[in-house]
Amino acid sequence: MTNCNIGAALHKAAAERKHAVALVTGKKGTYQQWTFAEVLANSNRYANTLRSRGVQRGDRVMLMVRPSMEFICLTYALFQLGAVVILIDPGMGYKNLLRCIGSVQPKALVAIPQVHLFSRLFQKPFATIRHRFCTGASLFGLCGLSLQGAAPKANPDFRAMKTAEDELAAIIFTTGSTGPPKGVQYTHGIFYHQLQQIRDYYGIGTEDIDQPGFPLFGLFATALGATAVIPDMDPTRPAEVDPAKFIRSIQDKQVTYSFGSPAIWNVVSRYCIDQHITLPVRKILMAGAPVPGELIERVQQIIPEDGEIYTPYGATESLPSTSITGLEILQETWDQTRIGKGTCVGRPLPGMRVEIIKPVDHPLSDWTKAEVLPLGTIGEIVVKGPVVTPAYDHNEQETRMAKIPDQGKGGLWHRMGDMGYQDDQGRLWFCGRKAHRVLSEDGPMYTICCEAIFNEHPEVFRSALVGVGDPGKQQPVLTVELYAQKPKDEQRICEELRELARANPLTRKIETFMFFAPFPVDIRHNAKIFREKLAVWVQQRIACRQGL
Repeated sequence: MTNCNIGAALHKAAAERKHAVALVTGKKGTYQQWTFAEVLANSNRYANTLRSRGVQRGDRVMLMVRPSMEFICLTYALFQLGAVVILIDPGMGYKNLLRCIGSVQPKALVAIPQVHLFSRLFQKPFATIRHRFCTGASLFGLCGLSLQGAAPKANPDFRAMKTAEDELAAIIFTTGSTGPPKGVQYTHGIFYHQLQQIRDYYGIGTEDIDQPGFPLFGLFATALGATAVIPDMDPTRPAEVDPAKFIRSIQDKQVTYSFGSPAIWNVVSRYCIDQHITLPVRKILMAGAPVPGELIERVQQIIPEDGEIYTPYGATESLPSTSITGLEILQETWDQTRIGKGTCVGRPLPGMRVEIIKPVDHPLSDWTKAEVLPLGTIGEIVVKGPVVTPAYDHNEQETRMAKIPDQGKGGLWHRMGDMGYQDDQGRLWFCGRKAHRVLSEDGPMYTICCEAIFNEHPEVFRSALVGVGDPGKQQPVLTVELYAQKPKDEQRICEELRELARANPLTRKIETFMFFAPFPVDIRHNAKIFREKLAVWVQQRIACRQGL
């Protein structure tokens, strides 16, 4: 049986590339680096220390450590132990954070001192914790055992637990862009297959140097024998990345590969063009929200001529599911996107299947109960394959709603919560979130399709379609974020947007336009628009106008 433990992949990489650089961190041009042998030794020391203090296989361990050597090595240590790693975005707001922590019932907490102090103030969600470990000073014992002194003294030898495909490895929370964040159960098999896809489909290997905009992806790089460079940025605020710092480490370390939110590359590409900078990066992956062709064109200008851009499609529950190159988008699909045909997100990756089913608002107990729609028909996107996660943690209701058992062939279909269609070339087109449809008297209106019409306006940064009223009778309202924070002539812009609406059958029913800045967005990618929040604001504005 194959050992699916990603910790075993680190052992393999360290055996083959012992003295090669595995990990780089740094600020202001001053770097620290560790070889594969050193990363493995640090991970082993952490694993031995944690085990000696009571952390066992299957224990749920919340890891709240900033992107660093400690984050990478502690994650590997927990995988090696067979513990279940719990990762939560700290920027989701303390109410969501406390609810998520309480729902997963962690047994151990490995965190920076501030998190430990936070847990002392809000004790109820942390009531299940029995073991505490701190990556900094323990502050009179309030933070448990400090790993600063304990880890280096531990035995640097450790053998990764042999884990099966279906053994729980981690719980990673969704961004909560269409509801409260949910804990997604990741098995060791999911990570194993993701690793294979990144290696085989995107061609990432030992010659690559990766600078990930999302810290967990540094784990995949080192597991594949590549070097991971942790950028000097706050990963919970990618849109606020300092482009000079992000670019400096790329240039200093000659980064060849990078995965990040479109929000990162929007800032970085503008800076590079303004400063006449060309990056050495040869492969860029952008994901987390639809990637406009204009951004792809800009990024293409700042990388080598033979550099490749990919825009994978997926979700926390199934990533990656499909993928397309920037070149195919610019040459074949972007013109269609601009006139409201949706965003093309490519073909299924090897081993993945994609279907479009008739949307329903109730669970489907078996695949035979799903109605598969023909090519070109917009419906609900469902995917099946080796990276589809099995369940939401402690949330049977949401699991039943999102998962469709395939009792005939085995496995699960995951309902992505997205609307789209497939074309005759086997490509998937994304039209918007199911929950964001505007259900008007004339039928459903899809956000991505309609918004594309207005995003063509030169003064519009982005737009968001929301519905007001009861489903089936909703009034479409377009909210708009302009490039200018204080536009001189909103009335003129509004009339020009109205003319755009009248000129396209998809948008003729849109008569109300409202300006809002900045749009509320998700914390992980800073790119997914929180349309639910905009809808509440729009309803309040309309109520005020009507004197209600």
